Amino acid sequence: MKKHYSVAIVGGGQAGLSMSYCLKERGFDHIVFEKHEIGHSWQNKRWDSFCLVTPNWQCQLPGFPYPGSDPHGFMQKDEIVEYIKTYAASFEPPVYEGVEVSSLRKNDSMGVFELTTSMGDVTADQVVIAVGGYHLPKIPNLSARLSKSIGQIHSSEYRNSQSLPEGAVMVVGTGQSGCQIAEDLHREGRQVHLCVGSAPRSPRRYRGKDVVDWLDQMGYYDLSIDEHPQKEKVRTKANHYVTGRDGGKEIDLRQFALEGMQLHGHLKDIDDDGTLWFADNLKHNLDQADAVAESIKKSIDQYIERRGIDAPMEPPYQPVWEPQEEVRSLNMTEANIAAVVWCTGYQADFSWVEVPVFDGKGYPGHERGVTTVRGLYFLGLPWLYTWGSGRFSGIARDASYLSDYIAARQKTTHSNAWSVVNEFLLGS
Repeated sequence: MKKHYSVAIVGGGQAGLSMSYCLKERGFDHIVFEKHEIGHSWQNKRWDSFCLVTPNWQCQLPGFPYPGSDPHGFMQKDEIVEYIKTYAASFEPPVYEGVEVSSLRKNDSMGVFELTTSMGDVTADQVVIAVGGYHLPKIPNLSARLSKSIGQIHSSEYRNSQSLPEGAVMVVGTGQSGCQIAEDLHREGRQVHLCVGSAPRSPRRYRGKDVVDWLDQMGYYDLSIDEHPQKEKVRTKANHYVTGRDGGKEIDLRQFALEGMQLHGHLKDIDDDGTLWFADNLKHNLDQADAVAESIKKSIDQYIERRGIDAPMEPPYQPVWEPQEEVRSLNMTEANIAAVVWCTGYQADFSWVEVPVFDGKGYPGHERGVTTVRGLYFLGLPWLYTWGSGRFSGIARDASYLSDYIAARQKTTHSNAWSVVNEFLLGS
């Protein structure tokens, strides 16, 4: 490993690899630091039955579109890992696996960035931070009130039903992870208590197509953050819940309730005796999730009508279950709840980045990944530029944009350097 590079990339996931591909295409001397190994998060922070919720055709890494025979299917966990590893093997990026970057500083006097790594110190003219935004599992403080006899894990640690103690399971949170883990446990015959939050849901198929196909045709995935009607909060909103399991289908929590899953409002408090207290918002949250799904359908209807597209009609959704009386409290012992799975998301941790580019909430200030600190960039963040920025579908656009920006800056820097030399020579 050299001591200086034109560009250093921190993170060897799909974002870092995409950046490396684009820089290699442009002949850039660069290095990629990966704390673990390629595909680590997909392999080690997902449950056994995990699969993509977007169709395989959306896997469009730079120079490497989905190579399989099932473009409208949904890759399972092992296939995703293989896709990423095969991508890396296709162009042999300069990745150093098992190397952690513990600090990043800007040396203004020398005009370089200094990176402290587990393999030694390195400097770079420019740096791309491509570690995403999901770093530290977020678990509510009230988890400390649970008895030590109750098994507690974060969604990133869940693997399968057999890995949890026998008994009922409480799943807290209904984003994509919460709903899919609840379904996984439910299908394995476990009694599930699901605390339903405010996450919206999405239809899977509508009027003859997967909803993702419609949204792509409608240009939604080309919509930039600046054009989004909810620009100020879309980056922090929960993802719509839906699944790619069994060829792709909707997740209807009301149907789960009909089949015996116990639904509750969001978890408010836990008493010392193990009594759980829930908010009186289950019906509201279910209705709101349905309303979002119906609004997506309505936008598709309008698009079909405007374009005069021949597509089969479908009736509006009819709720198959309604909560008759919301349960406000539940004793864990009486309910035989033996484990809790916290599906409450992550928080970003950029504490190792000692460069002043963050706002009061720890989010980096940037315009399409370009920060106010010359030569420092971010890639792979949710809604960095479009919906697909943190996904396989949109990372190529962002990586190509940044690599062009980096190349232009490098050219300008070199041009300025030669101007200084020429002035010196002429003056002598």
